[in-house]
Amino acid sequence: MKFIICGAGQVGVSIARHLAAEDNDIVLVDQSPELIGKIGESLDIKGVVGFGSHPEVLESAGASDADMLIAVTREDEVNMITCQVARSLFKVPTTIARIRHQSYLDPAWADLFSREHLPIDVIISPEMEIARAISRRLAAPGSFEMIPFVGGKVRVIGVRCGEDCPLINTPLRLLTGLFPDLNIAVIAILRGGKPIIPDGDAQMLPGDDVYFAVDVDHVSRAMAAFGHEEPEARRIVIIGAGNIGIFLAQAIEEQYPAANIKLIERTKTAGERGTRVLERTTVILGDALDPEILTEANIANAETGVVVTNEDEVNVLTSLLAKRHGCKRVMTLINNPVFGPLITDLGIDVVVSPRAITVSTILQHVRRGRIRAVHSLGEGIGEVIEGDALETSPFVRAPLKDIDIPEGVVVGALVRDDEVIIPRGDTEIKPKDRIVLFATTEAVKKVEKMFSVRLEYF
Repeated sequence: MKFIICGAGQVGVSIARHLAAEDNDIVLVDQSPELIGKIGESLDIKGVVGFGSHPEVLESAGASDADMLIAVTREDEVNMITCQVARSLFKVPTTIARIRHQSYLDPAWADLFSREHLPIDVIISPEMEIARAISRRLAAPGSFEMIPFVGGKVRVIGVRCGEDCPLINTPLRLLTGLFPDLNIAVIAILRGGKPIIPDGDAQMLPGDDVYFAVDVDHVSRAMAAFGHEEPEARRIVIIGAGNIGIFLAQAIEEQYPAANIKLIERTKTAGERGTRVLERTTVILGDALDPEILTEANIANAETGVVVTNEDEVNVLTSLLAKRHGCKRVMTLINNPVFGPLITDLGIDVVVSPRAITVSTILQHVRRGRIRAVHSLGEGIGEVIEGDALETSPFVRAPLKDIDIPEGVVVGALVRDDEVIIPRGDTEIKPKDRIVLFATTEAVKKVEKMFSVRLEYF
């Protein structure tokens, strides 16, 4: 496929890297010659200098035969016009735009992006996606990641194994015997930042990040098996009343009616907005780096603190201060990927990456075949994919142990007639099953082919 990506920031470059690794034809457009030159040194892609909203720039990028255009520049208006020009002048089949300003996303103006007005196929709101991702993590205390699949029937959860994890140094093939009634499957282990595809002899070690698929009804038991029996957060302190902080507080108010929520904001305008739009959240005006403000927010008794200001350095320092004052668990928004590996060593529990969340959201609309959902795990590690098994799929009607599953792929769960099945070697996949699997970056294209609709299907 041919993709045109407009915007060579962190998100645009990450998408380009993902897609280039799969032998797609990628053209990256940006007004900065420095950014285009830099990315050309590390990736085998074409770069075009200019504004993506200018017809001559899109023409030089090859828009006339592009399959998809993804506009992720810093400016909403540039992204919107770029998609308009791509569709109206070059008939690009699919357009995706990142839009941040919330007035464009107000349901009252939903017709703005219709085909009759400003035709954009997919709108991505990073702030909303980040707030949703954080609220999901609150539902699984002790996890650093929680992703729902198949309408919420299956959860893929990420946990870090500590020295006290009951399952370390235990071969995975023994888990079924230890927990015969627990619907769980380990689908990936990250050790030193590199993925390990688990087999029956694989063992989890202290410091490993482990991803497992689990029946939604078994989440609490699964977390307990990994040594996490923390209570669901009822006292939550959010630091930063930007769009992410406001959206998160609104989500918590809706999902957790009994939660006690405090929101700290240092600027008067943002604080007043929080007071105006939030119903049950207490807004505290002040600097979270001031110990007196943290005391006023009762941070010492909070189960969870969420730090989502616009500055990475402030987020890191505020998180460390919150931990020192007794906050049991801290989630921290970090934009700069350089900080990521260092943060957890400092004692911060969960790092939230806006780039990774936005890339995952976009990839859902890039994947082909009968793929329903996609979530990217880290930088170049792999993806969790949800897809439909078809009559013509090469992996149906045979035991999994007899199927030539591509290297780097682990089937984590099946859903059949609303029943969650954790597959074993003798499990047969049937047509219309919904499948949740993990695929390394190298195996993603093979998975797309597994879920592709063949002619004999019709």
